[in-house]
Amino acid sequence: MSDYKDITYTVGKSAVHITINRPEVFNAFRAQTLEELILAFKRADEEKSVNTVILTGAGEKAFCTGGDQKVHLSEDGLYGPRGMVGLPIEEMQSAIRDCCKVVIARVQGFAIGGGNVFATICDLTIASEKAQFGQVGPKVGSVDPGFGTAYLARVVGEKRAREMWFTCRRVSAQEAYEWGLANKVVPHDQLDAECEAWAATINEMSPTALAIAKRSFNADSENIRGISFMGVAAVKGYYQSEESKEGVKAFNEKRKPDFKKYS
Repeated sequence: MSDYKDITYTVGKSAVHITINRPEVFNAFRAQTLEELILAFKRADEEKSVNTVILTGAGEKAFCTGGDQKVHLSEDGLYGPRGMVGLPIEEMQSAIRDCCKVVIARVQGFAIGGGNVFATICDLTIASEKAQFGQVGPKVGSVDPGFGTAYLARVVGEKRAREMWFTCRRVSAQEAYEWGLANKVVPHDQLDAECEAWAATINEMSPTALAIAKRSFNADSENIRGISFMGVAAVKGYYQSEESKEGVKAFNEKRKPDFKKYS
């Protein structure tokens, strides 16, 4: 498939490059974006020439800022109708975890909301010193009740994960490194070279050994997939509530939400 609309897909010397190509909305995703990403990761899984996928966003400002809030209140909801519980975000998260390649998040700017979850799920995260990480769900009437919470806690610890969700403050690249959310932070102009260097190193390894190692790492946290399945079903119902809709309306109207009137 070469006629992607929301992403780009190229095969380099050491890695498959998958890029969310919606810089006009800080690489926020809509249903079509997720569908294309899922297909792209499945396609990358079959690429025999490299051992690595580098996931990033187009432009200089954002890796990914989560779901596009402008389509949150559409008829199909934020993520569209696909999947047993209506949210292909689950399939996208699984696509990253199930891909036999080592997936590197190249974070050059904002990794916020669902974008922070993607960066967390990726096997490795390399960040520009300009990068910022964080969750935003409770501010806009949303939440990721699976890998975005339970797995995040495994990566950065319970207290830090709760801090990210309960305060929604942005975390600098250096903080992300200190917390264990990023493997390395480099000057902005060295980000591409650093990602390519890591990919080149990994490309020298046995692809079967890497795949087995990744499956082994994933096995320890696989129960979170079940938590996510049940949690996302609950969130789908929550998205239809007036409380959730108030968060999205406030975001789009550039005002503070009034959640208290629904409590």
